[in-house]
Amino acid sequence: MLNRVAVLSDIHGVLPALEAVLAEPDVSTADHIVLTGDITAGPQPAQVLDLLTSLGDRVIWISGNADRELLEYRRGQRETIPDPIGPWAAAQLREDHLDLLSSLPRSLSLSVNGLGKVLFCHATPRDDEEVVLVDSRLDRWEEVFDGLGADIRTVVCGHTHMPFVRLAHGRLVINPGSIGMPYGRTGAHWALLGPGVDLRTTHFDLQAAATQLGQNSSYHEITEWADYFLHARATDADALTAFAPRDGRDHSP
Repeated sequence: MLNRVAVLSDIHGVLPALEAVLAEPDVSTADHIVLTGDITAGPQPAQVLDLLTSLGDRVIWISGNADRELLEYRRGQRETIPDPIGPWAAAQLREDHLDLLSSLPRSLSLSVNGLGKVLFCHATPRDDEEVVLVDSRLDRWEEVFDGLGADIRTVVCGHTHMPFVRLAHGRLVINPGSIGMPYGRTGAHWALLGPGVDLRTTHFDLQAAATQLGQNSSYHEITEWADYFLHARATDADALTAFAPRDGRDHSP
């Protein structure tokens, strides 16, 4: 039974945002740091992986759809990646990075004080790119929970880059938001679990971060990328409008 777990999701290769969160006292003293996927697809993928692997067994890894896409691209299993930065990011990874990504599970469970058995995944327990949102209908949640053991009363997921906590069919659902590509408001968003749930935001110098990305990343559109994502130009309303059709609501009775 773990007392405190820090959950970091959707880092997307943004090193200064990750460094700011790792410097938080509650992260540095947590029993474990759980990464709920989409770790690499961004402007500093190799640097982010190297920093996280240096932390050793304190880090518990889960793959996200973007991590899988980079791996598949490099291994010749796909010809394109939906995210424009994806092919560039995939090319930055060393062979040991690819081996690491190939070893990551899609989900795992841990027992956390006050929350019981917690399932961690990227998008949903059954798929790494399904969409569920804070306002998804209850029958959608019933669909994505299908097959979960009755002992799992808490589910932690990422993928949509917007933090929320809600109850669905008696299970607590937690999305910590995104470290590197936040929608709705600036800062690096994460969660601290045990004995309750605390959604956190770590603020850092956005201009200094943009300068670092510009100097250290060779991505050809890094200036525009950094401005858009570090400053959260996409509002939560924008993101919900874009994601909403993908949670199946348009096909509901």
